[in-house]
Amino acid sequence: MLKARALKDLCARLGRDFSDPALLKVALTHASARAGARPQEDNERLEFLGDRVLGLAVAELLADSFPKAREGELARWFNHLVRAETCAEIAQEWELGAFILMSGGEAGSGGRSKKTILANACEAVLGAIFADGGYDPARAVVRRFWKPQLDMLELAAPDAKSLLQEWAQGRRLPLPRYLEVAREGPDHAPRFTAEVQIDGVAPERGTGANKRAAEQAAALAMLVREGVWQAPPDV
Repeated sequence: MLKARALKDLCARLGRDFSDPALLKVALTHASARAGARPQEDNERLEFLGDRVLGLAVAELLADSFPKAREGELARWFNHLVRAETCAEIAQEWELGAFILMSGGEAGSGGRSKKTILANACEAVLGAIFADGGYDPARAVVRRFWKPQLDMLELAAPDAKSLLQEWAQGRRLPLPRYLEVAREGPDHAPRFTAEVQIDGVAPERGTGANKRAAEQAAALAMLVREGVWQAPPDV
């Protein structure tokens, strides 16, 4: 059982008191606790809710923090901020592992430090905050703990193929396909030409010293044409 003092300490870390402390207890209950002599309601539903709350709050945070950023950049940073690794880091900052209710077997196998369990509990806590007080307090917690992560975002040019895939998925388009359309030059210094194709989008081509470089060049050409990425001076 979670003691009232422990919950109070966690609330102090979060900067949020609960009108209904039972919601926080559920958010901290791992599915393995259902197998005990006193079955518990687990945190899976609150995790589902918290995942959506986190997504909206992070999207809003990025839009406010980078008003001139292109959609592709925002999408890449968004994926970094909502990924399980980042949520687990936040959970460790909250020292959440010490509060999670789980079976003895799960705890004995290192469950309190498992990335997946910590990330899920982090999202469940956000879901509990939302269920208890609505979006504004949940957003406040996200901004308090996720905003420092902005300083660690990699602002350099992205992997063009990965960014193009994210762009296509964001528009519910088929994934990009890459075709080798030409190979020129001697064996010791070949030059490849690749074409990227996405159904419903005009194709683009790129060249490089190997297939991967040519595919990256083709992906970059499409990103530039579609306005997702700004062309560097030498393109």
